[in-house]
Amino acid sequence: MPDGLMPSYRCFPSAKKKGSWPLSMIPPTEGSLDRETWNQLIATLTQYSPAGPDTRCLAYYNPLTLGATDFDNLHVRAGRLGDVELLYNRSEADFSPSNLWAYDGSWVLCTDYDLWGTKIAGSPALINALLNDSEIEAVRLPWVP
Repeated sequence: MPDGLMPSYRCFPSAKKKGSWPLSMIPPTEGSLDRETWNQLIATLTQYSPAGPDTRCLAYYNPLTLGATDFDNLHVRAGRLGDVELLYNRSEADFSPSNLWAYDGSWVLCTDYDLWGTKIAGSPALINALLNDSEIEAVRLPWVP
């Protein structure tokens, strides 16, 4: 990623046309993590969550990504962190949730539909683990109050 730019698909040095993905890559659905990154991220969150796989969490699906027109009906699921890999297998969605967060507020994940990126806030230990994970592409964003 060039210095001074925020993460986006345009940062790939092998992209030849403006706004295109490298030919060797199949991009994930907009507003979603690819399955491999999702699974690795869940493994890391599990490792750094207070109750491990038993950490209570909530998952939110943006109604636009589900093709829904009922914006008054929230698309939130509750469960255990150890079970969230299954959220990728939901029949009405072929992608990861838009938001996932620990019920105790220890971390939060937000996948940005327009940026094709995911932001995570959590403990310094969690953030450092993500930055040092060779399977996850992560950058620290500047804090803007």
